[in-house]
Amino acid sequence: MKKNNQQTVPNILIRLAYLLGTEIKNGRLEIPERFGRGFCAGFVFNEHIRMMILLYELTEDIVVENPHTGTHGRMILFKFQNILHRASAAFAGRQIKDIPSVLIATSNMDTEAIIPIDSHPTSINIEIDADYLNGQFQSKEKSPVLQSLLLNTQPLLFEQMIYPSLQKIIDEIVAQSTDKTFELFYLRIKAEELVCQLLMELEKRDEKQLYALNSRDIQAIYKVKEQMLEHLETPPLINELAVCAGMSPSKLKRLFKQIFGNSIFSYYQDFRMKEAARLLKEEKLSVSEVGYQMGFTNLSHFSRVFNEHLGMKPKQFSRSQSG
Repeated sequence: MKKNNQQTVPNILIRLAYLLGTEIKNGRLEIPERFGRGFCAGFVFNEHIRMMILLYELTEDIVVENPHTGTHGRMILFKFQNILHRASAAFAGRQIKDIPSVLIATSNMDTEAIIPIDSHPTSINIEIDADYLNGQFQSKEKSPVLQSLLLNTQPLLFEQMIYPSLQKIIDEIVAQSTDKTFELFYLRIKAEELVCQLLMELEKRDEKQLYALNSRDIQAIYKVKEQMLEHLETPPLINELAVCAGMSPSKLKRLFKQIFGNSIFSYYQDFRMKEAARLLKEEKLSVSEVGYQMGFTNLSHFSRVFNEHLGMKPKQFSRSQSG
C-alpha cells in the first residue's frame, strides 16, 4: 500500500512557530506567554482544501511572510471572522463589537490589501480550489453570483452575515476533541459543510450582473459601511455617502449591494435593530430609551420596525430577556 506523505500543516504555521521559538503539536500552535495568548491551528486536508483557525492576541507585531502569496492559483478564500470568541473561555472577557460575518474572495482579489492583518484575530480561514468546488455541483444551473464566484476569473468580494446554523458548525470545529485517527477527516467534513451552507445563502442573491472590483473601490465601500454603522441614530443619505466614497450614487448602491447582498438602507436598518436588541438585552435600557437613542422620534414606528426584524415587539423582547 502506498504511504501518504502529504504535508498536513500549512507552511505559514510552520514559519510562525519558528519565529515564536515554539513547536506545533497535532496541528496546533500555542502562543508563548511572552508573545501573548491563544492559539493557531492549521490543517492541509488535501490539494484542494486547507483551513486555519486563528484565536490569539499578540503583545507585539510579528510579520510572517505568507509562503502561499502569489501561488494561490485557483483557491477561493472563505474568511469567517469575529466568530471564535463565543467558543473560547480564554477570550470570554473580551468585548468584540464586530458582527460575525464571512468574507468570500476570488483568487485574483488582493485580500491582503482588503483584509487587515490583526494582532488579535478571531477567525477561521478556509481556502478551497474553485475547480474542485465546481465539480461538487450536479446541475449547471447556478445563480449569476454563484456562477461568477466558481468561475474565479474576476476579482470579486462578498460578505455574508453569520446565522445560527453556521455558528453551530464553527463552534463544533473549535470545540472538537476527535480521536487523532479521525481528526482530519472530521474537520474536512465540517469545513466543507461550512462552505456548502454559505454557498446556499449566496445562491439566494438576486444580482443579474456582477462587476469586477478593485482595492480602492472596496476600501471606499467599507469606509461608507463603517461611517454608517458608527451613526445608527442617523439614517444614511446616499448622496453624502457617495461623496465620502468618491463615487457616483448609482455606483455606490450597485457595489454595496453586490458585496453585502442588501441595499444600503436595509443593511443599515438591520444593524440598527441588532443594536437596539443589544441595548435592551445587555444594557437593560427601557424601550423608550433605546428607541430615542436609535434616532426614533415615534416609538410606535420603532416598535413596528423592531418587530419586522426581530419577530416580536421590543417590550416582548425585553421581557423575554429578563425572564
